[in-house]
Amino acid sequence: MAEAEWSPNRYQRTALTLMRRAVLDALSEQLKVKKWSAVTMADIASAAGVSRKTLYNEFQSRSGLARAYASRLTSDIADAIAREIYANPGAAYHAVHAAYLDFFRRIEADPLVESLRATDSPIDLLRMITVESQFLVDHASPVIAEAFQRSWVNASPHDARVLGEAITRNALNFVALAPRDRDEAVSGVAHIYASYIEAISAA
Repeated sequence: MAEAEWSPNRYQRTALTLMRRAVLDALSEQLKVKKWSAVTMADIASAAGVSRKTLYNEFQSRSGLARAYASRLTSDIADAIAREIYANPGAAYHAVHAAYLDFFRRIEADPLVESLRATDSPIDLLRMITVESQFLVDHASPVIAEAFQRSWVNASPHDARVLGEAITRNALNFVALAPRDRDEAVSGVAHIYASYIEAISAA
């Protein structure tokens, strides 16, 4: 195998990616048995098999760890939405409906989201997905916007950006507050966005 493929920088990036994945997976497992307020950096370090120093060097704090976890979840959701857009040419309603069904399944199974929706939900987590959530919008909306621009929708850069941000912000609202009726919410959102998508696609 070519030497360039195994350069020190490539190895370090791979090792860092694997370490971050192990840490975030460890946080997920901890949240299944403990409240967020009871989870310590020492717990995470031990569960992930890394030192506390390594954990702090990479994430700085519990808040940084929560932001990294939320960013990963947001990336997974954005990628799933983009896949549905590409996979359903000409079927705007079906694409959005399938994307939001997948979105709800993901968040309903996620322990951090469960912590957010608890009656005694931590203030720091609530702030993260409300007044401090711009980093999540910036993280996810370009992925969704690119799908609208590059797929059969053929949206303009402006329309793609508007759709990407609207869908991301709408999703964050659902993360913070579950709808009374999930199926009704999915259908309603799909109808709203499908009309806009069909209009800009036709144009």
